[in-house]
Amino acid sequence: MDVHRSRFVPYPTSPISAVAFSRNSDSGYSGPVPALKLAIGRENGSIEIWDPQKGLWNQEVVFAGEKQSVDALVWTQDPDEKDHDGNVIVGQQRLFSIASSPAVTEWDLATGQPKRKSTGNFSEVWCIAAQPKPKPSKNSQEEPKSQEIVGGCGDGALVLLTTKDDDLQFKRFLARVSGKRARCMSVAYKDQDIVVAGFADSMIRIFDTRNGSLLRNMSLGVGIPGAPKNAMVWQVKCLPNGDIVSADSNGEVRFWDGKSYSLSQRLTGHDADCLDLIVSNDGKTVFSGGLDGRIAVYRQSVQQNGRKSWAKGAHRRVHHGEVKAMGSFDSKQLSVVVSGGNDITPMVTPLREYGKEHLRGLPSLPSQPPVTSAPKARLLVSWWDQEIYIWRIARQNTLEALPEQQRPRKLVAKIGLDSTEPLTSVTISPDGKLLAASTNSEVKAFQLRKRVDSDGLAIRRLDVPEDLADSGARLVNFSPDSKWLAAATPENEVQVVRFVLDSEKPKHYKIIDRVVDLDRPRRKTQRLSGYNKYDHAITRMAFNDESSVLVTGDLSGYLDSWVLEGHEDLTAPALDLAKHDSEKGSDDGSDSDSDSDDDDDALAIFYGQHWSDNPNGHLLPKLDSTPLVLTFRPQAVTTAAIDAVNGNPGVHSTRSNPHAHAHTLPQGQHRLFVMTARHQMYELDILAGKLSDWSRRNPTSVLPEDFTKIRDRAVGAVWDTSAQRERIWLHGSTWVFMLNVGQNLDDGLGTPHSKKRRPSGYEEDSAMTPKRIKGGSSGAGSRLPASQRTPGHAGTIKLTTQNGEDEAVVVRNLDESGDVDMEDDDNESQGLQLTRLRSEDAAAAPQGPYERKFWGTFKYRPILGMVPLADESGKAGDVLEVVIVERPADESRGRGGQRR
Repeated sequence: MDVHRSRFVPYPTSPISAVAFSRNSDSGYSGPVPALKLAIGRENGSIEIWDPQKGLWNQEVVFAGEKQSVDALVWTQDPDEKDHDGNVIVGQQRLFSIASSPAVTEWDLATGQPKRKSTGNFSEVWCIAAQPKPKPSKNSQEEPKSQEIVGGCGDGALVLLTTKDDDLQFKRFLARVSGKRARCMSVAYKDQDIVVAGFADSMIRIFDTRNGSLLRNMSLGVGIPGAPKNAMVWQVKCLPNGDIVSADSNGEVRFWDGKSYSLSQRLTGHDADCLDLIVSNDGKTVFSGGLDGRIAVYRQSVQQNGRKSWAKGAHRRVHHGEVKAMGSFDSKQLSVVVSGGNDITPMVTPLREYGKEHLRGLPSLPSQPPVTSAPKARLLVSWWDQEIYIWRIARQNTLEALPEQQRPRKLVAKIGLDSTEPLTSVTISPDGKLLAASTNSEVKAFQLRKRVDSDGLAIRRLDVPEDLADSGARLVNFSPDSKWLAAATPENEVQVVRFVLDSEKPKHYKIIDRVVDLDRPRRKTQRLSGYNKYDHAITRMAFNDESSVLVTGDLSGYLDSWVLEGHEDLTAPALDLAKHDSEKGSDDGSDSDSDSDDDDDALAIFYGQHWSDNPNGHLLPKLDSTPLVLTFRPQAVTTAAIDAVNGNPGVHSTRSNPHAHAHTLPQGQHRLFVMTARHQMYELDILAGKLSDWSRRNPTSVLPEDFTKIRDRAVGAVWDTSAQRERIWLHGSTWVFMLNVGQNLDDGLGTPHSKKRRPSGYEEDSAMTPKRIKGGSSGAGSRLPASQRTPGHAGTIKLTTQNGEDEAVVVRNLDESGDVDMEDDDNESQGLQLTRLRSEDAAAAPQGPYERKFWGTFKYRPILGMVPLADESGKAGDVLEVVIVERPADESRGRGGQRR
């Protein structure tokens, strides 16, 4: 495989500013427990929703945001309900954010857009906290209580917001604190009625929400020498026993008695401001994050006289730059702390098993790559914010002949959308002639043509039908024949439009002014998930090679499919409206509603073809988790000779139906390869509604052990069918792996994978994990060897000393021999390299029954995307050619320059 290593594509990743789990633990739930989610907010306004999946950590969706830094995130849950049969329906989860403005925003989880905002006569909101979930009442007639939200403002006011009746409204002011430095910096609930708030005037105040009374003032006292007189209380948290913990700008962590509100203990945790706190579920462990990039751990111990005291157990530099936000979840199966800061990478630290397990860094790049390609035109397309970049990549033979100083790529077009919203998806046709882009509120399409006077591209905007243009889309995709554009709207509806050449201007494309709505089956909502509409959000979409089958996958694991019936008849009208099959009579004399005024429900027929539901789509199984890879296995397109009239066999026109069309389904097998969030592998025969024969012979259990050890989830896939091969190249953010699906993976005929001896001092890669360890895992990294489990040792970081200071170096990338890959290539960090995975790798393996069955590498920097290229004829050569878009070294390491 020939690989172009691209490091010039712009895609700035924003620092993390907020982290919040949908709940802190599983305790307190007497009934069904909703699914766990993690929300991560960034300074560019985007919000990422993650599914921890007991340590698998899959990024499900990304909300584009409003270009304001997400300063804080909180979750609430509506009261549980019961259906007519008395079964419990778990209350829906709701997400709220603040962004340095006098408003609290609720997000629509299903659409990824702001749902509502609550404002009042108060200044910007600096901090928020959600009321603890009320315990179910024993009185069945009593109305279930909803959670309230308290917000601390820059003018010293505390406000209460209610989430009752699926709404968000200002309820009343809780308190108004006057003074020049009365800004409320942090707030937390001690119980259902007591609120603890920290201010910028060195004060912690306790309020009763029932009457708004001030219960107690607690002062930090005199600051440390050289520090400002007034210390800022950056964070306050409450322990399960009612005690209070505070973090301030002096770098101190203080423990306060929850009954007398007196200072119990004072510990120095950081060399600079202590910004955030985390409390374990049992209240015996506290984590703090500071401006110095370190996370400190405090343990509670019981002395001989029975007195309890706190002591700092350890601290480690986990981030370069400040630790801006932390969130935690503590249960039997998952016990972790997730932190984020300026170095853009979410770090997962074991909570209960701290010192016994490695830390782990989650991917900082999106799970849906913002890059695509037009293989036939050798165009690479990338996008971010409102800008689209189109690059032309030189051919292999041209690239080898180019002088070293000449760049092997050229920026041929740059498109800036006149929109305030960021792009959600971009797609380009394989021949490079059409391009479509979408935001949450609009869809735009363009025609691309080569300029006569230069190597650039001329851009012409196309008129998009109003129904599609104004609805927006979260996902758009061109069919391989460039005739169809499919879009998944923010409301998770699927729409399709047809592209044709303009008869009046043969060189110009246009879109037929008819949007086809493809209906998704109505499914019963999951009563126990707590995310009814969110679970049905479409995240993946794929056409088959013949552009006759369309499949979408949603977060719940359902696959929806549609087929293009009939054969293309270019002599037929471009658009014809007819009755649906359920309303039609015979073709030879029945009434027709083609001329009816109500055309919304009419069947749209394009050149004798129309889209319909897959007749066996209901037989497709529900996947075990969210599909991450949806791609059809390539197959040779054959045009068999048929007895047809203009391509439509056995169809005869009548006076009432002059443009009869066939209802023939696509022929042959259309095999869809699926890789789910749990890295379960399936291949489905879409038209038959069942697993393919290959998939029955090759279940997930036959996947190579090297692949099952990968922690980072799959992001995309590229097929290699050159030289009669059938291989699929999967990739994640840190790895590339090949599976030879042209034969069975476990028939014993393949070349065994050589396992080289690990070098001494080798540390397990943070992106890899051994098979299930006895005793389980907390959800962070793999287990530390017993010899390395020293008190306070974080495990995943190898400590070196630079300038007399501990420095954290995360060891992640491994090559196939297991050696740590520390290559830098700073001189070419903005260039494009061509390398060839040959010799001992899978591309050079001999053909035949003993062909190598899998191969993988961790040699690349964080991978933004991997897309194929072809020669001018549109066909792949003897060797697959791809572009792997890597992040430049400075961006992947973060602002602090953390080295891999």
